[in-house]
Amino acid sequence: MTGVRLTTNAYPHDQRLQAWRFALQRVSLELDSDNEDIYGDIASFTSGQKIQFVRCTGTAQALTLDFGQEAQCFWLVLLLEGALVAQAGDRTAEIGEGDMVYGGGDTRCRIAMEGDFRLLLVKVPHSLPALKSRSQLPTEISDLVADTAVGRMMSSLLRTVADTILEISDDQIRPVELALPEMIAATLLDRAPAKQLGGAAGGRAAILERVFQSIEMRLSDPNLNTHQIASEHNISPRYLQKLFESHGESFGHYVKLRRLERCRLDLGSPLHAQRSISEILFQWGFNDSASFSRAFREQYGMSPREYRKSPEIATAAPATPRRGRPEKARDVRMDNREPPSVLAGLPSLDDAVRSRRHHFLPARPDTIHWGYFSRSLQPALEIRSGDYVTIETLTHHANDDAERMIEGDAGAEAVFHWTAEGKAVERRGAGPFDASALGRGPGEGFGVHICTGPIAVEGARPGDLIEVRILDMENRPSQNPRFAGRAFGSNVAAYWGYHYNDLLTEPRQREVVTIYEIENGAGRASAQAVYSYRWTPQTDPSGVVHERYDYPGVPVDPETITRNFDVLRDVTIPVRPHFGVVALAPAHSELIDSVPPANFGGNIDNWRLGAGASVFLPVGVPGGLLSMGDPHASQGDSELCGTAIECSMTAVIQVILHPAKNRAKYILDIDYPMIETRDEWVILGFSSAEYLKDLGANAQSEVYKQSSIDAAMRDAFRKARRFLMTLRDLSEDEAISLLSVGVDFGISQVANGNWGVHAVIRKSLFPA
Repeated sequence: MTGVRLTTNAYPHDQRLQAWRFALQRVSLELDSDNEDIYGDIASFTSGQKIQFVRCTGTAQALTLDFGQEAQCFWLVLLLEGALVAQAGDRTAEIGEGDMVYGGGDTRCRIAMEGDFRLLLVKVPHSLPALKSRSQLPTEISDLVADTAVGRMMSSLLRTVADTILEISDDQIRPVELALPEMIAATLLDRAPAKQLGGAAGGRAAILERVFQSIEMRLSDPNLNTHQIASEHNISPRYLQKLFESHGESFGHYVKLRRLERCRLDLGSPLHAQRSISEILFQWGFNDSASFSRAFREQYGMSPREYRKSPEIATAAPATPRRGRPEKARDVRMDNREPPSVLAGLPSLDDAVRSRRHHFLPARPDTIHWGYFSRSLQPALEIRSGDYVTIETLTHHANDDAERMIEGDAGAEAVFHWTAEGKAVERRGAGPFDASALGRGPGEGFGVHICTGPIAVEGARPGDLIEVRILDMENRPSQNPRFAGRAFGSNVAAYWGYHYNDLLTEPRQREVVTIYEIENGAGRASAQAVYSYRWTPQTDPSGVVHERYDYPGVPVDPETITRNFDVLRDVTIPVRPHFGVVALAPAHSELIDSVPPANFGGNIDNWRLGAGASVFLPVGVPGGLLSMGDPHASQGDSELCGTAIECSMTAVIQVILHPAKNRAKYILDIDYPMIETRDEWVILGFSSAEYLKDLGANAQSEVYKQSSIDAAMRDAFRKARRFLMTLRDLSEDEAISLLSVGVDFGISQVANGNWGVHAVIRKSLFPA
């Protein structure tokens, strides 16, 4: 692998422009600027098959793609952040975030960025077999928007490359080398533009191009047929067949080949290494394992199992992530991991229940994901706007006292099941599955929360807003006959707490667990401490010793701790049940650590998010993919020691979709989490509001390093200012005055890597 790496910040000011121009020329880019204050960062490499990947970040500038003597190539530009205008000849295309522009090597194209940007340029030699066998290279530029099936697939693949461009190896890029030329050939080169063909041939080509796109979007539908596609494009099934025959093909054979290719790519990709062959073939519309295996062997000369085990695939393992750098994986479905005995006796999720307006979503191994969010998770439940859901949520701290919080509870026992032979839910966090970073266990605990879901909301699209109304919350009572009907929770003063390096008494480096009982009797609900103990090294069922509280769900051996029952005597804590985690799937990256919150929601940890409140979250991916967890009995602003009173709860929620084009005025401008209660609007700010987007390739590590109350306060202020100016048509000066004299700012939490500050705007400020 050969590559280039340069940042203008490494040069004296008077040399930066010249250095930047030279670095761009090395990757076939010409700079159209004489601005000496220009900033740029470039990272590139060329793979074994001579596919060149170039990630370019910079301030406003214009670049020209000119491959000169390398005209026999295909190129594309994926815009990762910002906006650009591409121009070649008389063709102009405005490209937004996630969109692509592409063309042939002899097409000289100018791309102009008016502001800060981040993009990935890819150059693919036309001599590669997948491209050489297809039609000629394009002679003009075309664009591919992100909100299409093809766009989403290619964008997801290439974003992974962009995020890991400084770390990826030849072995790890191999699956991309296999997949990318095939995707380009099948989706971008296989049909000539209609206006190039002209006349009747042009009309047929235009129809066929739309047909190909429809098929790609519906490959996973096992019932896909000519009548369905023909009806969609207002043509007869017979005419559709003739279109395929004109290319020496048939509809059925083409669909089978496309499905086989999708399966082959998934089988050869480390992103799907944890998925079974059956799961992959069923996903892509095959409904018979035997016929799939025969077709695969006929097409590729080996069985699916042999292909998956072939040397070039076996060596293509993902790079070892660091803290906050999860493997770019879609191995997040745990359905096939649980031993059958774990699910015995639990009620089934039948389709009849799913179709009702009031749904029940239990917490069990196949309906939860532990320690991470992902846009690639399959929904545990699909609902419509306005539907109600009774949702069970479990605390990841239940093993702090398994006797009170797990024993006898079939659902909790199934989720926490862990023996020397394995876990019911192996992945706990967004780290490497093989625990190669720290050896703590799959996922490494880079993310800790048990999240129930995700729930897909019909019709939800990026740019929309989802409102989650919490109608009721109740404790999950102990099922142990010794504690029947009573509810318990745990508070851990942990090593990640704000207090940890400021202890007064010995031993200084200590972690303390306090078990509380939650009482919901007549009058005000309250919690009282039962006992506490200091964390001692715990050996988990897999044989790993945990010196600290560093991996979620480690069973605490009662024989290794000393309980102190003389704790917080005569202290009664008011209970205010709420959810710590309410999240939609982030649009960035794959596996996302559940600890740091951001504008997608997540580990918000604000006690106002309880019964009677709503939280508004911006949709980042189709369906929204709502997950909930981290239930708390009580928490103070700041969550100082690292946790609240963590306890399992069941809630009734209602989910409302607010489309981007049809919103009430007070939520018209919301692109961040906001809590609404009967009396208040609570605006949530963070140290880095969109850290996955703003902090670069190592965002999930950097966010832990860069948290500050000052940055969170500024984010909360800016959001609250914008909210007031939109809600009441206030001038900026009016909004600032009101924020100072009538709005309370508070610290949400200093425990979650991305610290939080909230602004509480009382509705009584506006009597009208």
